[in-house]
Amino acid sequence: MKRLGFIVNPVAGIGGKVGLKGSDGQEILEKALELGAVKESGLKALVTMKILKQAESELEIFTWPKEMGEDVCKKAGLRATVLGDIYSGQTTPEDTIRAARKMSQLGLDLILFVGGDGTARNIMDAVGTQTVVLGIPAGCKIHSGVYALNPKTAGQLMLEYVQGKVKETKLAEVMDIDESKFREGVVQARLYGYLKIPNETKMVQNLKSGRGFSETTSIEMLSNYVADEMKENVLYIVGTGSTTASIMNKLNLKNTLLGVDAVYNRKLIASDCTEKELLELVDQYDKVKIIVTVIGGQGYVFGRGNQQISAEVIRRVGKDNIIIAASKNKILSLFGSTLHVDTGNEEVNRMLSGYYRVIVGYEDMMMLPMRDS
Repeated sequence: MKRLGFIVNPVAGIGGKVGLKGSDGQEILEKALELGAVKESGLKALVTMKILKQAESELEIFTWPKEMGEDVCKKAGLRATVLGDIYSGQTTPEDTIRAARKMSQLGLDLILFVGGDGTARNIMDAVGTQTVVLGIPAGCKIHSGVYALNPKTAGQLMLEYVQGKVKETKLAEVMDIDESKFREGVVQARLYGYLKIPNETKMVQNLKSGRGFSETTSIEMLSNYVADEMKENVLYIVGTGSTTASIMNKLNLKNTLLGVDAVYNRKLIASDCTEKELLELVDQYDKVKIIVTVIGGQGYVFGRGNQQISAEVIRRVGKDNIIIAASKNKILSLFGSTLHVDTGNEEVNRMLSGYYRVIVGYEDMMMLPMRDS
């Protein structure tokens, strides 16, 4: 019988689809809600916990009240012991720290938590490396290496852990990102510390890697190619990242480095778009394409840092209208692995599965598979 702790950060990732590039701080939370943001971390956690239902007889679950775990357990049909107390609707990082600390004191086998880099920092502050943990990705920024590839994979990994198929552990990096600078287009990350996670490399994402100087020529060439190939009377949704920023630079257009922009007939028609704004644009134009890059070291195309390009946006645009561009070095850094998606919608994740042509230079392509786990 495994004793499992389960903690949900109910506001993790809430700023993503409304273009706020983070969810840390009460001011950002209030602004996200004003912009119509919806709390989705519980829905992602439910995917994981429904899979864990298969091992219910081998599990004893401890969780925190209401939206911090209890509600998800009930929806998944799982019995759980509820610890602590919260002010529902007003949860804070301190609640996450208190929950993790209490569960660590109980000597649980593993703490499963839902959130992003900020949540990982809270968990580390509470338990250090004394307790085994695993993250279910739900944040805007997930640079840390303590998360499963996606909620579905988290459930699969937890099944193997409960069944004793995964026994070894390893230390994984927790990264600290300065959100205020992030919103200004500056990625300033530092190593915050380490957490102990199950040692299963195929189901846990890597630490996000940065861009090296050796990639400059490759990005220059692929940016020229993408810019040259852009067609008239087609709306292009341009995703986040330095690679797509280079493409915008070739078009002599201002871009939002860590946001999503829209281009039509080589003119910028919308900047730093929210999901709602993108859906409105998609409905206005007959032909739409999405230009995105790959997160180095992890292989994610959707679901990490570009949540504005949501599952619904992708569904309306269509799989065949996705353009992926990345430097050859970035692709090689994946060591032959697949590309990944984590849109939060299982149907769209499955739709996106298959092989894709990735632009790595001028008329230079590589074929890579994409999967949802």
